[in-house]
Formats: sequence, C-alpha cells, structure tokens
Amino acid sequence: MAHRGPDDAGLWWSPDGCLGLAHRRLSIIDLSPAGHQPMTDQTGRLHIVFNGEIYNYQDLRRELRAKGHSFRTESDTEVLLEAYRAWGNECLDHLNGMFAFCIYDIKEQRLFLARDRAGEKPLFYTHQNGIFAFASELKALMACPGLSRTIDLKALGFYFTYGYIPGEHCILKGVHKLSPAHAMSFDLSSRTERIWQYWKLPEPQVRNNSNIEDLSNELELLLEDSVKRQLVADVPVGILLSGGVDSSLITAMAARVSGKPVKTFTVVFPGHGSYNEGPYAKLVAKYFGTQHTEFVAESKDVNLLPELARQYDEPLCDSSMIPTYLVSKLIRQNAKVALGGDGGDELFGGYVSHNWIFKQETARRYIPEGLRNMFSWATQRLLPHGVRGRNFLLSLRSDLSTALSKTGVFFDSSLINKMIIPLREDTANKIKEVEKYKLDLCQAVRGLPGMAMALDFKTYLPDDILVKVDRASMLNSLEIRAPMLDYRIIEFAFSRVPNALMANVTERKILLKHLAKRLLPPQLDLNRKQGFSIPLKAWFKGEVGKYMKEVLSDADPRLFNQSEVRKLINNQSRGFINAERLFALTIFELWRREYKAEIP
Repeated sequence: MAHRGPDDAGLWWSPDGCLGLAHRRLSIIDLSPAGHQPMTDQTGRLHIVFNGEIYNYQDLRRELRAKGHSFRTESDTEVLLEAYRAWGNECLDHLNGMFAFCIYDIKEQRLFLARDRAGEKPLFYTHQNGIFAFASELKALMACPGLSRTIDLKALGFYFTYGYIPGEHCILKGVHKLSPAHAMSFDLSSRTERIWQYWKLPEPQVRNNSNIEDLSNELELLLEDSVKRQLVADVPVGILLSGGVDSSLITAMAARVSGKPVKTFTVVFPGHGSYNEGPYAKLVAKYFGTQHTEFVAESKDVNLLPELARQYDEPLCDSSMIPTYLVSKLIRQNAKVALGGDGGDELFGGYVSHNWIFKQETARRYIPEGLRNMFSWATQRLLPHGVRGRNFLLSLRSDLSTALSKTGVFFDSSLINKMIIPLREDTANKIKEVEKYKLDLCQAVRGLPGMAMALDFKTYLPDDILVKVDRASMLNSLEIRAPMLDYRIIEFAFSRVPNALMANVTERKILLKHLAKRLLPPQLDLNRKQGFSIPLKAWFKGEVGKYMKEVLSDADPRLFNQSEVRKLINNQSRGFINAERLFALTIFELWRREYKAEIP
C-alpha cells in the first residue's frame, strides 16, 4: 500500500508479540516526524493507525485542552487518540471527517475500529485461521499467508447485478468490509468481535414554513464552513472541477474563503460533444479567477485498464474511474489534496433516476396492472439487453420499492443465468437475495424522491462513487475530500429539505440550483448532467473496444458463456447500449487474472 502513503512507514508490535500495527503515511497535517504512525498516547496504553482527516480537529483540541489533555504534536491523529481517551467509543459522535482507524488498548487487549459516516475511507477485515487482520485495501490482506482467494458467489451476483459489491460483502470468501457509519471491537483474549452502527440518516422533519430562500441561506453557510474546514492542510490544495453544479459551488466557496489563489483542474474530451466539460469548467474558473489546468484524455492508452483493475481491490464497473484517475494524476503534479463535488446528487436529487421514479409512479397510477404486467412480460422476452428503456418497462409490474431496488441493474437474472457460468446453478435464489438487499433498505416514509436518494446514499455512493474516487486518487498518492459529505450537510439535506425542493418529474437539484443561480456565472447551463464520464460508446469503436474484445475472448471458459458475450458485442455494434456491460465483464476478468482468484 505504499501508493497510499509514500512519505513515511511505521510498524509497532505489542510486547507479547500477538498484535502488529502497520501504517503508510501521506503527510497532510503536521508534516514533521511527530505525526508518525502508529502513534502511542502519552500513557503508553493506547496505539492508533488512522487513515483520513478529522476536519474539526482544531475545535476538538481546544475542547480537550479545557478538559486537561495535553498535546505533543499538531496532528489530527493525536487529537483522535485523545478524543478516544476522553469519550471512549462515543468519540465518534464528536468527529467531523472522513476516516478509517483502529485504536488498540493494551490494558484491555481490545481493538476499536471505525469508519466514517458516508464511507469515504475503506476498511477491509478478515477473521480466519486464527488470525484477525484489517487493512485499507484488500490487496494488503491478500498478502496474509493462507488467506483464501476463492470468489464469493453472492458477491459475484452483486457485482454483475449492480456493478459493485455493497455493504459488508466482499468478492473473496471469508473477507468483509466494515460498513459506513459502523464501528467494531475485537477482543484479543476471547477472540470475539462486535459490530454496531453509530449513526443513521435522520428521519424527515420538514417544517411547514420552510421556504427555498431560508433553506438556501442555511445551505450556503453550511457549505462555506465545510469548504473552509476542508481547505486546511500543510500542503497545496486544488479543486477537482467538472463544470457541473456541485464542483462549481465548491469552487465558489473555496474562492470566497481561501486566502490565496484557488487551483482548479479538469479532464476534457475534445470532439466528444456533451462529454467535453472543458468549456463549462473554464467558464467557472474564469469567473472566480482560479489558476485553471486542463488535461486532455485520449482513448489510446489501453494499459490503463489492467492498471486500474489491479488497483480496485474488488471489481468495479464504473468507466468514470478512467477520467477520475487521469485528473488525479494531473492534480498530484500540482497539489497533494483536492476537493471534489461528490455527494451532491445523493443529497439533493441529482440523478436522472430521481426523475424516472416519478414517471414510474405515474404509469402505475394510470395503466391497469394487467396491461403493465403484459408490457413487462413482452419486454423480458422480446427486447434485447441494451435497448434504451428496457429496465423502465421491466419494472412496471413491480411496486415502488421493488422498482427502486432494480434501478441501475446491469445484468438481470435472465442474462446472468445465460452468461455467468458459476451463477447458473441456484441463480434464482442468489439473485433474489441480491435484489432483496436494496429492497430491505427502502424507506417508504421518505416519499419521492427522498426514498430513492436515501437508497443511493446507502449503496451507490459508498460502494461505487467513493470507492472509485478513493482508489483512483490514492493510486496517485492524492487525497480527495468531499465537502458535500460533511455530516451536517447530510443531516440538513435528509431531515430539513422537503422532497418538492429536491426533484420532480422534470427537474433535479431544485434547492442546489437555486443556490447556484445566486453564486455561479449567469451563463453557466445548470440543467445539464454529465460530470466525470467518458464517451465509452465511441471509444469502444477504437483501441479500447479492440482490447476489451481480446480480453473477453481469452477469458476463463469456466466464467463466461462466449456466445452470449459475442451477442452483446454484436448488438453494441448495431447501436444498442451494452458498452458498460462489456466493461463490467472486462474489468472482472482483468481483476481475476491479476489476483489469481479461484472460481468455485
């Protein structure tokens, strides 16, 4: 994991030799040797390894000093250690940040592990063969002698259904992820573990007299304070600017609160129309007087795919990992920390699916159930995968929660049964379990689009978006922060903002765009939706497509049904939308080869 922390490395062993803690450091706060980890408190009882940032560490330092605590360093790591000394497990309630950490109490012989509320920082763990081990990346656990590399079939079902592996599940048998907003203890004496959730999304508590101006003012203050806190670093900081509403608002706030010129960076795709965000980013950069840099992305370097498949510990089907990696590489040449706009879609109703679900409800209201079932039946049997609108029609026979659980499905059960050979046996039961995962997370009390937004916050955000950003940036030894995911903004969005100011059948991010109209250039088109995406359909016609076809044709014959793969490829050539499905198959095969994962 040297890429995650190239600046320093540390190792600590307990006196009895039963426990070792190791750390790689990316120095951001207190660059001196005093910030070295693993770090020990002044009593010698507590030892910590910590990945992330505590944004309110200066406030906590003052509060803890008032309680009689003293500090030897200027680091947020020591503040976290002292916060645990002061409040124990409840220290988590005091933290504003992104983090994954472990504190060992040598007297109690107890490990305390925790992960931040949104899931910005990863934490994998395993307890098998008499060993308990944890790490920020799965590849570190794979270095453990005797760790099984057998693929977990349920996780495989998750991957091909949604394009990612959610929650506590992991692609390898016997390995788990600590879920966002969860903590864990492990007792070395009894060899027992306990996991609990320390924070949840608040229930809607919308006031009847809430209006858009008051809420915009409140959001502006919260966002300004969040950006101000997240700009704190002892190294250069930049902004990952796409030209969209979210990253443009982050840029606006950074320009307002920063005492020095703001640096912004973007990836451009010349000649690819709506995928080229360069002009919008340049407009925002000029308006706020930032030092702006563009990176031109080319489709020729297919070597990026195996490199990214290697870095993503679990296979991930999100082709925007490519521009995220490229812009991270660019920023790292100029800064060590970057702020991005992640979270804005989940918190304020920014996805096309948040419009789509309103259309679904309208169809259910006006189309008789028998007719809807007939549409769905005909779609299942007559429309090939890749036809636009297929998922919409398939979901018509479902209730709202079931339809939501199927949003964004890559491979439905019929295609998985035809294509993914290890999942053919007992496919129906495995896919039922997979689909039930999202179904159990739906909360009707939130209404629309709140119900869909909360589901995205709990699944797509931590298990796709934040994984993509963390691995792509840390491969370049760059720390990316997300001011929108300050827990105060999360709680404000889900408890205080009415659904009517989120999205409806035609509009998205209603409240956020109201604020944007006040702060951003008047010429900026606020109604488009692109973000960091690549023109995968166009690239598939060139070197990238050629490479993907080669990988898939050489795939392990025990894995994919080649005739079905060829059908997807042929339909893609005929104008169907299968590029992301083919990307999913390619990334999985590249990942499996790299880590020699065993097919059960």
